[in-house]
Amino acid sequence: MKRLFALATLAAVTAATPALADLAVGSKAPDFKAQAFLAGKPFTFDMAAARRNGPVVMYFFPSAYTGGCNLEAHLFSEAADEFKAQGATLIGVTAGKVERLAEFSADTKTCGGKFPVAADPGAKIAKTYDAPLKMAGIKAPVDMSARTSYVIAPDGTVLLAYDNMAADDHVTQTMGALKAWKAKQKKK
Repeated sequence: MKRLFALATLAAVTAATPALADLAVGSKAPDFKAQAFLAGKPFTFDMAAARRNGPVVMYFFPSAYTGGCNLEAHLFSEAADEFKAQGATLIGVTAGKVERLAEFSADTKTCGGKFPVAADPGAKIAKTYDAPLKMAGIKAPVDMSARTSYVIAPDGTVLLAYDNMAADDHVTQTMGALKAWKAKQKKK
């Protein structure tokens, strides 16, 4: 009976877990332009232009001002100077609560003005990165992005695609991939 209960619990948890997808490592990351905000100030983020300056660390998050997304933004904010020291551009992208992104980008409890966040109405960018939020039992993706992080080389090659709805490991994963890529570049 205990085994049956454990299997039923596992099945319920699995059904409630988002099904995530991402671009494969080694594939070409799509370029895009999007309305973005840095410390509350609007600008247009241009992925192609950002890549010309070095690697890009981009993370998709479901929605501004939700528990996990606030934590993730805060953790990226704490590491923003280290990403910059590694020569990387850091950008967050979301389809959720885009009307509050200016505020979110400046909030000291989230981004703290340390890196920009881009609006993705309808999760159009997330879909080109194969990162829309997909829920088990729902046929069509909702218009939100999954919690998926990418490290993209200046030539557009995806160096890391990391899916995890838990917010606390994305900084470690992206920083590790960035440092590994930089170490390879030094050896060339």
